[in-house]
Amino acid sequence: MNRIEAKFAGLKKEGRAGFVTFVTAGDPDLATSSKILAGLAGAGADLIELGMPFSDPMADGPAVQASSLRALNAGANMKQTLAMVREFRKSDDTTPIVLMGYFNPIYIYGIETFVADAKAAGVDGLIVVDLPPEESELQKPASAAGLDFIFLATPTSDAKRLPTIVQNASGFIYYVSIAGVTGTRSVDTDAVANALVRLRKQTKLPIAVGFGIRTQEHAALIASSADAVVVGSALVEKVREGLDASGKPTAACVDGVLGLVRDLAKGVRSVSK
Repeated sequence: MNRIEAKFAGLKKEGRAGFVTFVTAGDPDLATSSKILAGLAGAGADLIELGMPFSDPMADGPAVQASSLRALNAGANMKQTLAMVREFRKSDDTTPIVLMGYFNPIYIYGIETFVADAKAAGVDGLIVVDLPPEESELQKPASAAGLDFIFLATPTSDAKRLPTIVQNASGFIYYVSIAGVTGTRSVDTDAVANALVRLRKQTKLPIAVGFGIRTQEHAALIASSADAVVVGSALVEKVREGLDASGKPTAACVDGVLGLVRDLAKGVRSVSK
C-alpha cells in the first residue's frame, strides 16, 4: 500500500471519514508556511493538499488566488514547494501529501524532472485541475513513478463523462460540491449526498468532497456521506487574517490556521460510519 491507500484503509477501520486540508506552499512566506505544514497532521489533518503557487489559478476563488499571489510575491517556486515536502518527511513519513494546482508550473519545471523530484521528495499524488482525463502527458509518467493521479468530478459530470473520469483516476476521486470556483458559496449537503450515490456506482475509489465547506457543522454533514472532507479556502483565509497591516505574519497566523483545523477535525470525527 502507498500512503494514500494506507490512510483510507485505516480510516475505514476507524469507521470515520478523513479530513483533508489545503494550504498554499509558501503562503505567506516560506518560514510561516513550513510551520503550518508541520502542524497540520497534529491538529487533525489526515491528508494534506499542498497548493503549487501559480499566477492564474482559474478554478479558485479570491481567497486561494490571494494565497498564491502572497506566496509568489514572497519568492515561492516549485523547487521551494518540493523542498517543503522533503523537510516535512523528516518528521512525518505517514501523512499523505498531494500537490494540487495547474499544469503550467509543472510544464515549465519539466515533466520528467518534476515527476522524479516529487517522488523523491515524498509526494504521494497529484491534482492538476486544468488537465482533463484524456490528457496523458503528465499522467502516464506520474503513474509509472507511483504517484496517484486524482481527478475532479463535478455536479455537471454526467453519466457519459463519469466513466472517463474514474477509469483514469487513482488514490481517490475529488468531488467538487458546487459549480463554480472555490470559496464562493456554501455547500448543499443533500445534493452532495445524492451525487455520491450516483458516483459510487461508477467507482470503488474513496471520494473526497471539497469546495464550500467552512464550518464544523458543514464538515460533519459532509462526513456523513463522503469518505473524506476537504477544506481549503477557509484555511487560507485564516492565513490572511493572521497578517498585519503590512502583510507580514503575526504570531496569530500559524495558531489561527491550526486552531481552525482542530475545530473542523472535531466536526469530521464526530460522525461514525
